[in-house]
Amino acid sequence: MIKKLMPVCIFAMLLSLIFFSCGKKYAHPHVLIETKMGDIEVEIYPDRAPETCKAFLSYVKEGLYKDASFYRVLNADNQASDAPKAELIQGGIWQTKPDKLRTLKGIVHESTKRTGILHKTGTVSLAREAAGTANSEFFIVIGDQPGYDSGGANNPDHLGYAAFGRVVRGMDIVMLLYNKPARDQSFDPPIPIYDIKKL
Repeated sequence: MIKKLMPVCIFAMLLSLIFFSCGKKYAHPHVLIETKMGDIEVEIYPDRAPETCKAFLSYVKEGLYKDASFYRVLNADNQASDAPKAELIQGGIWQTKPDKLRTLKGIVHESTKRTGILHKTGTVSLAREAAGTANSEFFIVIGDQPGYDSGGANNPDHLGYAAFGRVVRGMDIVMLLYNKPARDQSFDPPIPIYDIKKL
């Protein structure tokens, strides 16, 4: 009886080894932005932007982005003619949880000069006013945006924005969102983010 069970046991062990070895293992954390139009998978880089990633992952773990939205878009048609141009979509809790947003502390500014994460197409970065005020609001750039890097012209202080990740799957979804109806620089209506989850 034992001899008959041996091949079955060995087969089961091999199956389990294959299953676990095929599981998703990443060198860096991945998160999934779940939207009405589809999912966007982002790889983030705690080894290069530790403070930014630590804060972002804490928001994800807390469930802060549940029922958030993409609410802002910058494109070729909705920016002042005398201002540096950029193309991006921006999301977070600014419209859905403004009271919570006001309680969040600013994150130490980690510039692209420090991290080496440049604003290339698909880069995910934090929106801010003054350096060190960024928190939950983030944006995804469309095309390369050197004006958002350290020394760039898109912010008066020339300190750039804190890039911390990159879209690795779902850039087609980003483009779908980018092309949704907008009024001035606001999506009309805002695009629901159902949640952001760590993979």
